Amino acid sequence: MYRFAKAAVNISGQAARQMRHGSSAPQDFHSKYGTSVLVGGFVFCTAVWSYVVTQTGITWNLSPVGKVMPKPWREADE
Repeated sequence: MYRFAKAAVNISGQAARQMRHGSSAPQDFHSKYGTSVLVGGFVFCTAVWSYVVTQTGITWNLSPVGKVMPKPWREADE
């Protein structure tokens, strides 16, 4: 167990050193395209929901208040 823990700490230490000193490819992608991907997703989502709300004719039934009427009470036949 000690050898496994020592190896795990060594691997995590190497990964931390690589992130600090080395590969910056993920950071380059996010700095270049992150905002545009976020804005594109927001526009797409807004466009799809706008279409669904306005064009599909779905009745949403947001609140049942005033729409649901109780059944009249029936007396038990004796």
